[in-house]
Amino acid sequence: MRRRSLLTAALAAPLATAGAVGALQSPAQAATWSSSDRWGTWQNGAYTLYNNIWGSGYGPQSIWANSYSNWGVWSNQPNTGGIKSYPNVSYTLGRTVSSMGNVSSSFNATVPGSGSGLAYNTTYDVWGNGHAHEIMIWTQWTSNVGPIGGYVTNVNLGGRNWNYHQGHNGANPVYSFMATSQFTSGTVNITPICQWLVNQGRMPNVRIDQIQLGWEITSSAGGRDFRINSYSLTT
Repeated sequence: MRRRSLLTAALAAPLATAGAVGALQSPAQAATWSSSDRWGTWQNGAYTLYNNIWGSGYGPQSIWANSYSNWGVWSNQPNTGGIKSYPNVSYTLGRTVSSMGNVSSSFNATVPGSGSGLAYNTTYDVWGNGHAHEIMIWTQWTSNVGPIGGYVTNVNLGGRNWNYHQGHNGANPVYSFMATSQFTSGTVNITPICQWLVNQGRMPNVRIDQIQLGWEITSSAGGRDFRINSYSLTT
């Protein structure tokens, strides 16, 4: 689940602009910004929206946004294996775990559900020391996807129960927290998760950089809508 460096991607392709897109879904047509560019990005205050079609064998995907807290994608990824994209909203914290403060996030998402030709997960992707450490916080997913690495333990952090998995993607360690009760609307307390990893000796006291929320989309055959209706990050 290694993603292409977003900085590298930005240098490799021009930024997409509103109107520089093809046929988009109706939310995009009325949105403040939209793009069908593979590496399309939009800055909204301290937040960045990424289309981020990073995997191989990908299909078309269009991102739209009215703000960092109201955005979505229409994605038509073929019914094949491998993650094709991770459209997301990103914020860079730049603090070590020991001094990160009380970081939490609330969101409300609308997802396609499950069914034939659908494979995806709704997840926070939290990066430490650039892209040296990856903390994934899965809130919802279809039954045909799963985390990198094996199950380690169940832990209650920030008022929620998580099944913790640990593995390596060939480039960096991946620490995955799977909600025991899936949800598409609620609050995730990020600090206790990061601190638990450090206190358990599983991860060093890294600098927490990008905090992202979005969907890892493996397949969405025929085209499906994914939407963030509301989103906030408290730092």
